[in-house]
Amino acid sequence: MSTEQQRTGGNYEYVTSRVRSRRAALFDDDDYRKLVRMGTGEIARFMEDSEYEAEMNALGSRYAGVDLIEYALNRNLAKHFEDLLRWSEGALYDYVARYLRKFDAWNVKTVLRGLYSGADPEEVEDDLIRAGELSADDLQALLAAESVEEAVEALDRTVFGDGLETALADYEDTGLLVPLENAVDRAFYETLLAGLPDAPEGDSPVGLYIEFLRAEIDFRNLMNVLRIARSGADIDPTEYYIEGGQLFDESEVRQVAENTQQLVTFVRESSYGDDLQEALDVLEEADSIIEFEHALDRALLEYSEQLSSRYPLSVCPVLAYVLAKEREVDNIRAVARGREAGLSPEEIQEELVML
Repeated sequence: MSTEQQRTGGNYEYVTSRVRSRRAALFDDDDYRKLVRMGTGEIARFMEDSEYEAEMNALGSRYAGVDLIEYALNRNLAKHFEDLLRWSEGALYDYVARYLRKFDAWNVKTVLRGLYSGADPEEVEDDLIRAGELSADDLQALLAAESVEEAVEALDRTVFGDGLETALADYEDTGLLVPLENAVDRAFYETLLAGLPDAPEGDSPVGLYIEFLRAEIDFRNLMNVLRIARSGADIDPTEYYIEGGQLFDESEVRQVAENTQQLVTFVRESSYGDDLQEALDVLEEADSIIEFEHALDRALLEYSEQLSSRYPLSVCPVLAYVLAKEREVDNIRAVARGREAGLSPEEIQEELVML
């Protein structure tokens, strides 16, 4: 995947038209309500009658049950994002290619979490999404690592290498994955914003692209601050601050991380106050950070939809589609795993992010 394509122009009308068609095929809330009441065999048959048909049929002779669903989801996701790159030209190609590197970050964090929790390597591999720049050989070397330290060493020549090496000492001191996961996110966003203008024209293609990315960085920083605050560990939140957003500066991060209510008030009074109203209500009332994370995911999806509506012939609908497709795959995976684990439909539905 190259990002050295021409950085001017772009076939926005063609690609956004194709994306609208793909969005119409995404599962809706009624589909999820049906799925949570199905067994894994019924879920597989439901997917065979959907736009996942090709992947289910291609993989059905080798896998079954949740494994079949997992492989089909990941292959389908990679196919859709490869299509986005194939359709895109000029600057739009560059924007999409940069953004899809998030799946490299996803894959690295998935392997680190698997090693940290002692998960079966085959289960970890099922969760990989082969839509980024890391090659099959890179991913195989990563999967072959037998410890977090070996995984960090395997990534030393990638964009994640320097940050992970620096964060390794904090991981070993605290026993928490937060330093390593944040190093991965920081490497991704630094690469994402590298070379883009600091003060682009607001409604220009690059301006909209940067606005979208800054919002995602803000939401990521918000999540990190809350996780650190809730962990109870003696961690300086500014060490895990990701540059590029608009919500916090480093001094504000340190201040609000010490008090959840102060954090809520700070965000309510920011430009995101209206967009995050529901998420902040949940945060104030929730005992579990998972509830807030789901509320924050919904808020980011809604924010991306707002940008898509305001600028229908821009990169915004394309990036909003990437988020929506990711969410669909995450939801189906949560349903399949929940049913396999014997969770009730109500318990599974609590794990889903729906608009």
